[in-house]
Amino acid sequence: MLGQTPEEKEILDSFKNKQSLVYKTIDGKELQMTIFYPDKPKVLQKNPWMLHVHGGGWAGGNQFVILKKPFLGTLRTLLDNGVVCATIEYRLARGESNAYDSVVDAKDAARFLLKNAETYRLDKENYGVWGGSAGGHLSLLTALGENVNFKGDSELSNFYPNFKCVTSYFPFTSCLNPDLRPGSIFEDGKLFVRLLGAPLEEKLELAKLLSPTELLENNSPPILLIHGDKDTVLPIINSTYMMAVAKEKNANVELLTIKNAGHSFKGNNITPSIEELNDYAAQFILSHLK
Repeated sequence: MLGQTPEEKEILDSFKNKQSLVYKTIDGKELQMTIFYPDKPKVLQKNPWMLHVHGGGWAGGNQFVILKKPFLGTLRTLLDNGVVCATIEYRLARGESNAYDSVVDAKDAARFLLKNAETYRLDKENYGVWGGSAGGHLSLLTALGENVNFKGDSELSNFYPNFKCVTSYFPFTSCLNPDLRPGSIFEDGKLFVRLLGAPLEEKLELAKLLSPTELLENNSPPILLIHGDKDTVLPIINSTYMMAVAKEKNANVELLTIKNAGHSFKGNNITPSIEELNDYAAQFILSHLK
């Protein structure tokens, strides 16, 4: 796979029961999806599933970020427990595209899986979404954004994803709250041009639509946030702020703080450990899908 290290290819090859496909073609570009299945004896006629949305600053990364340490242990545990996991490409925030297009693509990936649930042996009721960093932000929007506000492929328009849970690692949570910006990658405001396609002050309606905290309601799906307390890329105030908004709105959001951890849980002596947080995320997901 283009851009993969030998180690990443070895990890990918260790998953024997997987399938690659195109879930959407837009502007002449085919968007790929890889579906990881449990071992064949565990695959039922209808299986719960998780959709993974990768990070990479909204303009980079690829679908195989799911094989990195923050996610890999969770992926293995989910598969061991009979949960199918799909990871996707989406339009990156470059050129004519912005983060809104990324959310539309992630929504369309879920719509595609619902439309073709029988083909891919998927449960039409029990499914969730997860991701980290930009993917954590996009995962929240994929679950919280009203389908009518993120219309995509007309052939998928009769399917309405209704996620049972979200797990979001070190996300960006609000375009509108200036308190989140100091000490982060949004401090000078330039990144909003990538995210929104224009400076923030020119796109306030879109900024609201791309702010998970603005979309949170008391009937939103259960959300697990996992964030390092030493994160200087997207500081933990993103998650503590979302917790405060959740309390106001009586929404089901919890936060697992990783001590001594920077972005992507980098750091020495982080607590809980990568293995422990991987397991915590997996158990949270399983509790809502099984």
